[in-house]
Amino acid sequence: MKFTYDVIRKPIITERSMSGIQDNKYTFEVAADAGKIEIKKAVEEIFGVKVLKVNTIKLPGKWKRMGVHVGKRPDIKKAVVTLTPDSKKIEIFDNMV
Repeated sequence: MKFTYDVIRKPIITERSMSGIQDNKYTFEVAADAGKIEIKKAVEEIFGVKVLKVNTIKLPGKWKRMGVHVGKRPDIKKAVVTLTPDSKKIEIFDNMV
């Protein structure tokens, strides 16, 4: 069993993710093995909001090179969480818009 704070790792703050806030869409980096239902429950528990829909995407890590050494950045999983229209806003994103 995973804890709630193990599912949601951090919010993703980019221009594109900030433009989705007007449509009640928030973007988070989540655990790679987390499912949509786990993500929905975690967001509802942490922030006290109602989630309408969760979309996920897996992004493969890039191969990087430093001289003769070659390495790979880790793969990440993003979740775009859409809130219901009657739900309250998530406070951590309010000061960034």
